[in-house]
Amino acid sequence: MRLVCAPLNGGFGAGAAADLEVVLFSHADRPTRAAAGANVVDIIRRAKLRPATRAWDLLSIALSVIAADTGVRRDESPDGWTREINLQIAVSDPTFWTAQKDLFEKQLRFLTTDLWTLSFTGGGVQPVPPNPPAMPPEDCVALLSGGLDSLIGAIDLVSGHGKRPYLVSQVAQGDKEKQAYFASKLGGGLKHLQLNHDANCPGVNERSQRARSIIFLAYAVLLATSLKRYHDGQAVTVYVCENGYISINPALTPGRLGSLSTRTTHPIFIGLFQSLLDVAGLRVRIENPYQFKTKGEMLAGCADQAFLKKNAHTTTSCGRFARNGFRHCGRCVPCLIRRASFHAWGEPDKTVYVYSKLSKNDSDHSGFDDVRSAAMAVAQVRSEGLDRWLGASLNSVLMGDTMPYKQVVARGLEELGKFLKATGVK
Repeated sequence: MRLVCAPLNGGFGAGAAADLEVVLFSHADRPTRAAAGANVVDIIRRAKLRPATRAWDLLSIALSVIAADTGVRRDESPDGWTREINLQIAVSDPTFWTAQKDLFEKQLRFLTTDLWTLSFTGGGVQPVPPNPPAMPPEDCVALLSGGLDSLIGAIDLVSGHGKRPYLVSQVAQGDKEKQAYFASKLGGGLKHLQLNHDANCPGVNERSQRARSIIFLAYAVLLATSLKRYHDGQAVTVYVCENGYISINPALTPGRLGSLSTRTTHPIFIGLFQSLLDVAGLRVRIENPYQFKTKGEMLAGCADQAFLKKNAHTTTSCGRFARNGFRHCGRCVPCLIRRASFHAWGEPDKTVYVYSKLSKNDSDHSGFDDVRSAAMAVAQVRSEGLDRWLGASLNSVLMGDTMPYKQVVARGLEELGKFLKATGVK
């Protein structure tokens, strides 16, 4: 499927034939067009931020990718999953980005398992910089999703390491208020930028959303290049806080290799994204300080246990949160890892789960595919060993020494196994 992505004032003329046209940074002007990022420029303008030129281009690309990931249906592809996506994107420096297309396509293919082809034209958005611009004094940027891992990360940055992060969030229904609450309470109140990609495409949209991390990182780069230290010529660290087990997210069974195993913060993807930033001359460093910690270890090691105990249950982990009336289902893989981490932490889990009982054998519980898959994975590792179960989840050529990754996966799976045993799952 071919998509042409550009601001309304250019990019949709003759010769730009497309299956779908995507309006960037404003609302669609007709029902046959998609749109993404309608309010981002206004929010950045009101904050008086001055991001780097290539950070704006990176955001244009990320918004285009999110629009494609939303508007191109997997069930319409030949194999029911793998899509062929051709994107033409308007940027301010098409020559530079054309030279990097292979690197970008490689990371998108790894991230979403689709076949991506990118091309670039001029006419990308470059907002007039504020005069004078704000120069935020914060020393780093951290993603705050409303999830448990990102909350622990923000707590540790402030209470454990004495840092002053500028927080950035993708606004999601059911999470906006808790994101703002956490930001207001940490460190006496932290600056917080909430953005929404607002990707909206005609017809029935794709729900798998494998490319979502690209927009989170693009927001963070936009903000990082706006800080005073960046304008002073220094590098800025962006903290992407995720436990090491979910970062690797090995497929629980062979049948889950594609549709049910995401790569949102996989170290290979993060490494490829970092390479792109480096070649673009953007002095931003992506870091996951919990790459080799399990979720249970993150909970136990959090620098402010009192705050965590009070608020941990209010965070969001569920992959079906909105579909369950903004409640945790209790049985998807993110919920299982969450519940296992509370069990390992030893503190009561006050989260309300739609399916709190996992071991019942009746018609209402017969569809617990994720629970069965988790139990099968635990059993297979015990009988056949970790390496056989992991298969090709780890790549030593791209990741270097894989032993630390194997160890955190083993400990994460052990947490999961102990929880399943405690709850009566066989």
